[in-house]
Amino acid sequence: MRLLFAGTPEPAVPALRALLDSEHEVVGVLTRPDARSGRGRGVRRSPVGRVADEAGIDVLTPASLRDPQVQAQIAELAPDCCPVVAYGAMIPPEFLDVAPHGWVNLHFSLLPAWRGAAPVQAALEAGDELTGASTFRIEAGLDTGPVFGVLTERIRSDDTSTALLGRLAEHGAQLLVRTIDGLEAGALEAQPQSEDGVSHAQKVTVDAARVRFDRPAAAVDRHIRAMTDAPGAWVPFGPARLKLGPVVIDPEAAEGGPLAPGELRVGKREVHIGTATAAVRLGTVQPPGKKPMPAADWARGTRIESGTIIGVDQ
Repeated sequence: MRLLFAGTPEPAVPALRALLDSEHEVVGVLTRPDARSGRGRGVRRSPVGRVADEAGIDVLTPASLRDPQVQAQIAELAPDCCPVVAYGAMIPPEFLDVAPHGWVNLHFSLLPAWRGAAPVQAALEAGDELTGASTFRIEAGLDTGPVFGVLTERIRSDDTSTALLGRLAEHGAQLLVRTIDGLEAGALEAQPQSEDGVSHAQKVTVDAARVRFDRPAAAVDRHIRAMTDAPGAWVPFGPARLKLGPVVIDPEAAEGGPLAPGELRVGKREVHIGTATAAVRLGTVQPPGKKPMPAADWARGTRIESGTIIGVDQ
């Protein structure tokens, strides 16, 4: 089939590569406009755009899909199907029929669970034990379309959103290829999503990534892992923000006595902090403008003392 692939960030790259290696023909790539990024704030192509450039494929970077000129360009490509992975913008309802097989989205959850922008972070934050990926036909509603196929992935106790998303992106790429194969063969029939088990995953903001140590230890652990690596878990520290890497729920922390939520216990090799339940051991921390470092090195460098309280509104 002739495919117009729509995607933008790194997690969409495995799917594009898998389609390029398939028997189908990727006739064009739709990605978000080049944006400024990095310390130099230079204009950079999206990860998907860079792969498409390397493959010599036409790349469209419209600011809006409602532009009639853009719609005409896509119509000229005459795609049979438009696979979508984390494109980053809504497909206008009037444009859903541009291809005979429509727009087929790879979504990183077991629909109807965690419809929306951040399904992986939501699954981790909620403490789900199982997640997965789904392919479905895009319709006017948000992630409500009928499902073609699913795969499951067990969530590991030390998973961060980056690690889990990486596995789902690789495995989901093969699911997407199988879905396109099935559509071409006429062997797939989309099934409506269940009305039960619907949940929504809102876009994760920097403000929402703040860590609050007045929550139970398990919730603190899940929240930090869900925010790692993006946008990054943090706590206010003086006038700035201190980023936190994953923590360890450490049974031995109780040996030093209880800690109040947000209270630090500083040792030579490790730093513990209290939560609403048990203390946790800090992993890496990242002060503004510096690289991540072990918590003990940070505490030693800042001369922070045991008893200091962070991450709790005073």
